[in-house]
Amino acid sequence: MNFSSKTMDGYNAPNTITTLTGNVVATQGTMKMTGDIAKLYLDGDTQVARAVVNGKPAHIEQLDDAGNLMQGDAAQLDYDNINGIAVLTGNAVVRQQGRGEFHGEKLTYNTQTALITGEAGGDGLVHGVILPKQKPGAPGTPGAAAPKPATPPTRTAAPKPAPAPANGTAPQAKPASASSSPSTPATPPTGTP
Repeated sequence: MNFSSKTMDGYNAPNTITTLTGNVVATQGTMKMTGDIAKLYLDGDTQVARAVVNGKPAHIEQLDDAGNLMQGDAAQLDYDNINGIAVLTGNAVVRQQGRGEFHGEKLTYNTQTALITGEAGGDGLVHGVILPKQKPGAPGTPGAAAPKPATPPTRTAAPKPAPAPANGTAPQAKPASASSSPSTPATPPTGTP
């Protein structure tokens, strides 16, 4: 883990705590945490096992395996570096790019599985918004194909009226069968007998 801050107090020794104060930035791979004060807990192998960051707000961001950005903000961020679990406490917000966002007093985010759990705050509720998955080629997305124009319906020719009988009477209209499609009304025959 790489870090920077205005001041640092600690040992690079097993099972110790290093305190960072002022404009804290800690990075590891695609993960980045920022805040006002951070405590880095080193394990027996002098690896950072845990980081606790406080701020107004403390902030974490990381790209998941699919390249989507996760961002979280809270008064305190407790990051388990061994298991990849971030616990955000105090007006916590977690945003997942293209997927949604969650608000609560305490949110736990597993950076390896993207599982989020939440606990209610002052209003007694955990709030969330889940966005629908974008469909490939949806209108308004870059590279989307233009929609095909609708083809006009095919027209069938209207039946020709029967010729007038020689006796000069008009033919009787036949009822339309159930299988025939609607057509234009029959036109009376023209002509003289």
